Amino acid sequence: MRLLRENPDGVDVTVYASNVDPDAVALSVCDVSAIEPRHVGNDEYAQFALDFCRTHRIDVMIPPRRLDALAGRVADFAAVGTSLMCSPVSAVTALTSKVRTYEIAGAAGIPVPPWREATDADEFCAAVEELSRDGETLCIKPSGEYSAFGFRILDDRPLTMACLRAAPRPVASVAAVAGAMRRAADEGEYVPPLLVMPFLDDPEISIDCLSAPGGELLVGIPRAKQGRFRLLLDDPTAVEIARKLVRHFELAYLTNVQLRYRAGEPVLLEANPRPSAGLFHTAFADVNLPWAAIRLLLERDSGLRTPPRLGARLAVAEAVMEVAPHWEDQVARRSSDLVPG
Repeated sequence: MRLLRENPDGVDVTVYASNVDPDAVALSVCDVSAIEPRHVGNDEYAQFALDFCRTHRIDVMIPPRRLDALAGRVADFAAVGTSLMCSPVSAVTALTSKVRTYEIAGAAGIPVPPWREATDADEFCAAVEELSRDGETLCIKPSGEYSAFGFRILDDRPLTMACLRAAPRPVASVAAVAGAMRRAADEGEYVPPLLVMPFLDDPEISIDCLSAPGGELLVGIPRAKQGRFRLLLDDPTAVEIARKLVRHFELAYLTNVQLRYRAGEPVLLEANPRPSAGLFHTAFADVNLPWAAIRLLLERDSGLRTPPRLGARLAVAEAVMEVAPHWEDQVARRSSDLVPG
């Protein structure tokens, strides 16, 4: 939001934000906030978004989620006067599934780790047995787009005091995961397909990408974590992997490619057809990617004339700001004012 407000063209920007969670911090720092409908289908969500844009005369919509409901509706939003910043529906559909992502990327020559998909306990156990033959630590994650939810490192070793004294890790035993899958199946509960793969090595490289429609990468800024620090890397190898992926999937505007290492070589972890949560770090590369994306969408010109400044080391520190009282608190105060004292 700060990058949009402090844009290099000096345009006065009003930021509208919506979320299913009334306590989302973004709703406290935007100019106009709204609560989204929760647990609705794609058609209902798309209709909510269209109605919102029509009512508020939104110029540009930048969706960070529910892309499967919005991709392919560019013409619908244009009809209400809104430019939708989104990659093609084919890319969104493929990248929402990690299995499809690996299948397509691997076939295109993009380095991917070994993986297996498991839809039940037997397939899961067979995948673990096959992939563990190389002696690597394995992990699991849901195949769909769940962020880090559902990620576990597979570890059958007994718990030790050293583990209890260390910071907690998302660990589960093979037997525990298989048991959970069997119980869910027996009780008629949905079991999401799980991706079984090696637990890849650090550092994790997150590449924030700006690309033109059709998949031409204009800027790729690799970031890495180092404890409480973030590094803006000058890493041509990582950028080239991102360039191949962005071109192959024809990604547009703001997207994100994540890599980790296996046997010393970078491989694809995942790709997101949306802006990353850490996109604001790229401001320290002396570029304003959100504003460049808006210019690209509206004017077909990003306005970027110089390459990003790479090599910076950033310290991550907490910041505190005062925000308006929660809307429920305000309602409670008004109600209490009506009670006779």
